[in-house]
Amino acid sequence: MALARKHLVTPLVIAGSAIAGAIYAYVVGEDINWDWQNYHDYAGFALVHGRFDLDVAPGGFQSFLNPLIYLLPYVVRHGLETPWWGVALGALHGLNLAVVWWVARVLLDRSADVFALGAAVLIAALSPMTLSEVGTSFADILTAMPILVAVGLIFRDDDERGRRFLIAGLLIGAATGLKLTNATYLIGAGVSLLLVAQPLRALVMFGAGSALAGMVTAGPWALKMMRDFGSPLFPFYNTLFRSPEAPQISIADTRFMPSGVLDALAYPFYWVVGKHPSSEWAFRDPRFAVVIVLLIALILTGLGQRREVLALRDRRLVIFFWISYLLWMLAFSIQRYLMPLELLAAPLIVLLLIRLIDAWRGHAAMALSARSRQAVIVGTAAVIALASQPTDWMRRPWSDPYRPQLADALLRPATFLLLQKPLGYVTSFLPQGSRVYQLSELVVPIVPGGVLDRRVRNGLAEPLPGGVWALYYAESPADNPPRLDVLNDYALAIDGARRCERIPGADGTDILACPVITAAGPAASTAGLRPGISTD
Repeated sequence: MALARKHLVTPLVIAGSAIAGAIYAYVVGEDINWDWQNYHDYAGFALVHGRFDLDVAPGGFQSFLNPLIYLLPYVVRHGLETPWWGVALGALHGLNLAVVWWVARVLLDRSADVFALGAAVLIAALSPMTLSEVGTSFADILTAMPILVAVGLIFRDDDERGRRFLIAGLLIGAATGLKLTNATYLIGAGVSLLLVAQPLRALVMFGAGSALAGMVTAGPWALKMMRDFGSPLFPFYNTLFRSPEAPQISIADTRFMPSGVLDALAYPFYWVVGKHPSSEWAFRDPRFAVVIVLLIALILTGLGQRREVLALRDRRLVIFFWISYLLWMLAFSIQRYLMPLELLAAPLIVLLLIRLIDAWRGHAAMALSARSRQAVIVGTAAVIALASQPTDWMRRPWSDPYRPQLADALLRPATFLLLQKPLGYVTSFLPQGSRVYQLSELVVPIVPGGVLDRRVRNGLAEPLPGGVWALYYAESPADNPPRLDVLNDYALAIDGARRCERIPGADGTDILACPVITAAGPAASTAGLRPGISTD
């Protein structure tokens, strides 16, 4: 009977994790995050419908990121009815909890009782960035799973031939190929392998697996970018690859980088009190600060007792964690990209807490009974969970799903010029056979006479039945105005004699679709900035 119950635990944990994710996705509503509006939805749409050689970067420069990871969210969202697509994605994302449970079993080993495992799952379940992405199109939460499984394999001790290192390499390599920001964990894992019993064999097998998986997941797209634009990572790292289609700069978002060493050291403690220099939107997360406090306590304990309180495998885990964290901070400092460590912090906190309690077991004044130890672990997990607050990437209630209806004038195939961001998501509900050209990109503007410029001009020279329309938001913040001036580059102008149509926007702000004609002069494109607007 006990053996039967033991065999039921794993399927119950998996089912419970999926159900928890599904319920959460249903409760919080429909995902309409900025990146989905900009390029996530377009990436899946273009991959399914073969639009990459027809359109011109509807999602701006992010349109050139590997689209493969966005295929699944697109297919689920457009293949299932509301709200079932959100529930399905939520269930998939919820499986991160099952992975954390398994990783905790590996790391805690003999200490992995129901209280310790439950504490790890509780801490992970309310991880702020992870929770915020449940049921969304973000790639971070999908690629966190193979990274965490790889971590569990690396720290298992039941494979004498080292096949686990090969599989771990395949998993992290695939995650990195799908989303290049995961390279921080690839490097962190490699460094941690220097401390295994046979580091050379482990590194060779891990490197072979990661290289193979990276080639499979990223290779075809890199070859396409090389063929089309002369750079496998176009438009990134262009100081190295020097594609003529992009500026000779390294594209990097430095908004979230710390201002100095002291600022960098303070980041984990900022997150405790709700300061968020690493994210656009507010969140609260005590996990990283707790890890730091526990490590300091363990170091002081070890010095006081003149012995090593962390096993070699524990030290390898800490090295992986902080090497990956340091690389993340130096490269991005964007909170979303830290999600694998946010989840890994859950079993790590429980592990460090157990090691600290065990280190004081021989001191009568500090010794804890088994029940007291369990209470401390579960109580700490509850405090961390309650002190956490997820961020908000924008949602709509399921009672008001986003189902835009186009005006009759927009129902024929046409050429659509995007004069603002984010508008890439519009592409998937425009008439079949339409062309979509993003003209407002500032980071990687269209190069005159280049591949994309010629595509725009050739498309404009071959009119479609529905004509040419300029798309931009009816109401725009001061720092993101529509770029009607770019119409001058193609001798076009808003047709002030005809009215603009309105397309409902996902976030509640209507999108204007204004008819475009050939301009009479170079300044004519802004003359009709606010022509007659339909209120249909």
